[in-house]
Amino acid sequence: MGVSGFIRGFNFLHRTKPRIRVYPSEYIQRKAFSDSKILNSNDSVLPVLIVGAGPVGLVLSILLTKFGVKCTVLEKNKGFSKHPQAHFINNRTMEVFRKLDGLAEEIQRSQPPVDLWRKFIYCTSLTGSVLGSVDHMHPQDFEKVVSPISVAHFSQYKLTRLLVKLLENLGFHICASEGPEGLDHGPLRGREILMGHECVSIDMTDQCVTATVSFSKEGKSMMRKIQSKILVGADGAGSTVRKLLGIDLKGEKDLQKLVSVHFLSKGLGGYLLNERPGMLFFIFNTEAIGVLVAHDLKQGEFILQIPFYPPQQNLEDFSPEICKKLIFKLVGQELSDIDVIDIKPWVMHAEVAERFVSGNNQIILSGDAAHRFPPAGGFGMNTGIQDAHNLAWKIASLLKGVAPSSILATYETERKPIAIFNTALSVQNFRAAMAVPATLGLDPTVANSVHRIINKGVGSILPSGMQKAILDGIFSIGRSQLSEFILNENNPLGLSRLAKLRHIFEEGKSLQLQFPTEDLGFRYLEGALVPDSKDTVPSPEVPTGRRRDYVPCADPGSRLPHMNVRVLSNFPSEETISSLDLVSGDKVEFLLIIAPVEESYNLAQAAFKVAKEYKLSTKVCVLWPAGIDTGVHPGSKAKLAPWKNYKDVMEVKRSSDSLSWWRTCQITEQGAILVRPDEHIAWRSKSSVVGDPYSKMKMVFSTILGMSQPI
Repeated sequence: MGVSGFIRGFNFLHRTKPRIRVYPSEYIQRKAFSDSKILNSNDSVLPVLIVGAGPVGLVLSILLTKFGVKCTVLEKNKGFSKHPQAHFINNRTMEVFRKLDGLAEEIQRSQPPVDLWRKFIYCTSLTGSVLGSVDHMHPQDFEKVVSPISVAHFSQYKLTRLLVKLLENLGFHICASEGPEGLDHGPLRGREILMGHECVSIDMTDQCVTATVSFSKEGKSMMRKIQSKILVGADGAGSTVRKLLGIDLKGEKDLQKLVSVHFLSKGLGGYLLNERPGMLFFIFNTEAIGVLVAHDLKQGEFILQIPFYPPQQNLEDFSPEICKKLIFKLVGQELSDIDVIDIKPWVMHAEVAERFVSGNNQIILSGDAAHRFPPAGGFGMNTGIQDAHNLAWKIASLLKGVAPSSILATYETERKPIAIFNTALSVQNFRAAMAVPATLGLDPTVANSVHRIINKGVGSILPSGMQKAILDGIFSIGRSQLSEFILNENNPLGLSRLAKLRHIFEEGKSLQLQFPTEDLGFRYLEGALVPDSKDTVPSPEVPTGRRRDYVPCADPGSRLPHMNVRVLSNFPSEETISSLDLVSGDKVEFLLIIAPVEESYNLAQAAFKVAKEYKLSTKVCVLWPAGIDTGVHPGSKAKLAPWKNYKDVMEVKRSSDSLSWWRTCQITEQGAILVRPDEHIAWRSKSSVVGDPYSKMKMVFSTILGMSQPI
């Protein structure tokens, strides 16, 4: 299936269920336990219950707390995972992290130096011949022209640790089900992370969502009911919440099965740090094939990904000792200090949930619960965190009485197309990764076809031992293509293959790490925004699979462009900040950006009046051109009186030929831009507003919030 066909395949119906009462089969069994107890405590209704304490659930809880919304987080595991998992944090996610009390800066301080992870290396072994390498960091990635911050390489479990610390600073308590701090009887007041608590059923009415939660206490299986106005399922790819709601996934299943081996070796880390530093190592030789992820060369922390072909292979075939031998084969020599920490099988999928929002907009899926990507390009965790960023201000607007419940439906309208696009892009990038072994004579599609024939064709009638022997034999023959006899420039076949490999690397047709256009330039076409016109919504763009540089855009639904601006004030030192910093990170507040012209001041006055009627916090930014005399400029106080929530700022140009703010945004100085709390543009006027500015701003705010009159 082509990429455009993959995207079209997601055109499915939206179904709404006003009431849901669902129980998995395990719940019925639990009820029969003689030592179990259901606690029918009269908990007060929580504003928000978040199921899942991964990065997405934790980021959402931070954002909600900063917006003044109480929430509690459930996590079925008794401890946070120490498996490195995701590790690439893209530009947009780092921009979100800049608003989370110094989180981005802490990541930058703690991550390995960029020169240790900017490359992907392709080799016959970690100590053997290098087939090629790709540097994924371009000079402009460090210049902070299109973003105030760069990408990062930081393991997920380390990120989780920082997020938990941040939540504790916000007053959250970590509650273990077995510990004395467990909250088995008392009401939940928000700001708790309940470890070892699993959501086993959901009952929804028009007033609230009731989650039945199981946990252990002093060796006994217990249950309690937790009521909330909104429940968010951020519980990962195998989401219990999604399954309880009966929401199907659509897309491609079982793209690849792998075994993930987490191990430590400071010796290997030190060698690679000095000899061939990189983030990913693709290793192909006659004895083994694998991809090594260097999470931290200084600490010697690695994840090895190995192709897995069950049922002919099983997890017992990957014991710690066998994994050590595989690692030695891929390294090219034995290691004296190797420590295998964990071994996990996993399956790569490319699927998006049919619905992100259920019932009366009361139950919402976020992160991997809503979409499962191949890891190629690192879109999984990043897309999930951006889900949370989109969702938080909408939940806060609803619960604070600013917007109706339909505001939550716009979360699906906006985020689902992004998930579908990123799924297609991840699949395309995964296919690009497969081009390298295919060029070397190891076409993965052939291996998968052989495996299917053994499982479902004539091979399925053979004894399991014979099936395994056939599979191993075929793979051994395939790996023989990697012998030094073939893979060298004196062999015509090897010369041809190596030349094709160089071409793949030079043309950017191998696995890519960065996609600036998709990272910063994604745009919402419908939702909590006012399109430029009432024309038909354009068809979704098809991903190219290649790196494309981001071009700033101020179309409605786009992220606000970044430009450095200087805050004008009466103080001697005037702070220089990003235009993104004009948007508050601590409250639900809209931002209107105008130039210091009479018509725009009138528009700002109208915006303040309408915002007050809608009980909506709004700030005005008056953007002065670069080069004005800051000592004599009149400022905007008189023009905006009696309103005080405004800020005068001045453009800071990087060079004399840099575009002005308004030219960058491709609108005139008589235009205006209204920005949402998630830094996406809700509305713009390319030039002066025609007609009554009050009526215009009332139309704008009512369209964004989805209501004709203030609540």
